[in-house]
Amino acid sequence: MDRIDLFRIFTRVVETSSFTRAADTLGMPRSSVSTAIQELETRLGVRLLARTTRQVAPTTDGSTFYTHCLQILQDIDDLETLFKKEGMGLQGVVRVNTPGRIGRLIVAPALPEFLSRYPTLKIELGVTDRSVNLIEDRLDCVVRVGPLEDANLIARKIGDLPLINVASPAYLARYGTPITPADLSQHQMVRYASPSTGRVEEWEWQEGATLHSRAMAGCVTVNSAETSIACCLAGLGLIQVPRYDVQSYLQTGQLVEVLPQWQPEPLPMSLLYPHRKHLSRRLTVFMEWLVTLLKPCVS
Repeated sequence: MDRIDLFRIFTRVVETSSFTRAADTLGMPRSSVSTAIQELETRLGVRLLARTTRQVAPTTDGSTFYTHCLQILQDIDDLETLFKKEGMGLQGVVRVNTPGRIGRLIVAPALPEFLSRYPTLKIELGVTDRSVNLIEDRLDCVVRVGPLEDANLIARKIGDLPLINVASPAYLARYGTPITPADLSQHQMVRYASPSTGRVEEWEWQEGATLHSRAMAGCVTVNSAETSIACCLAGLGLIQVPRYDVQSYLQTGQLVEVLPQWQPEPLPMSLLYPHRKHLSRRLTVFMEWLVTLLKPCVS
C-alpha cells in the first residue's frame, strides 16, 4: 500500500480510537485498516498503537509519529494547489455542521457568493441541534451554541448570542402580557428539551449580575429550535430565542417581545475544529468566511 495511504489510515485510527470506526469513516474493510497498521509498524520497526478490548491509543512513538503525519499530509494538500490560481486553488470538500436555523437562515443563503469565489470547492453542510462528533461524523468544523464540553477540540469563540423573550399576539390575548418575572406563574412556556441530553431547560432571566431560573408549566415539549418557534407562533406559549431567529416575525408582528428588562443570559457561539497544528488552506479560508458571516449575529 502507498505510504501516504498508510499515513492517512493511521491518523484516522488515532483520531477515532478505533479500527472499526476508522474503517467506517474511510469506507474500507476493517481488515484492510488492521493490515495497513501492521505494515506501517513493520516498516518503521516500532509499535505505534496500544490495543485494548475497548479502544486503541497511540504509544509514545505513535504520538510522535502522528504529529509528523499530520504535517506531511498537510504539506501534500498544500503542494497540490501550489501553482493554481487564487480561487481555483481551493479544491476538495469542506464538511461543516451547524445548528438548524443558523444553517438554514444564515449559512445556506450566503453559500452561492462564497462558492462563486471558489468554484472548485465543495461544501457538505449538515444541520442539527444535537451535539455531533467531528471525527466519527467526518466533519472538518462545527458551529456550536452554548457551553462547550469536548476539551479535545480547538474552540474559537465567535461571540455571545443575545436571547430575547417572545410570544404570539394570540397567546398574549389569552393569557395577558407578563410585566415582571413574578407574572410567569400565570403563563405557559413551550418547553425545550436538549436533543443531546433530554434535559428540559428552565426559564432564565438576569437581574444585574444575578442569573435566576424557574421551571414553568407547558403543554408541549420540543427538541428543536424550529419546532419551538412554530409552537410559539401557534400560540402555545412563551419562548426564549436568539433575536436573529425571530427578527422577521417581530417585524411582521407575528411575534412580540416581552419582558425586555429580564432577558436570559447570552449564549456563547463557537467554531470548533480538530486539534491539529496545521489546517488545510481550504478549511482555513472557509472558517474565516464563516466567522465573518456569523459576527453580525453576536455581541
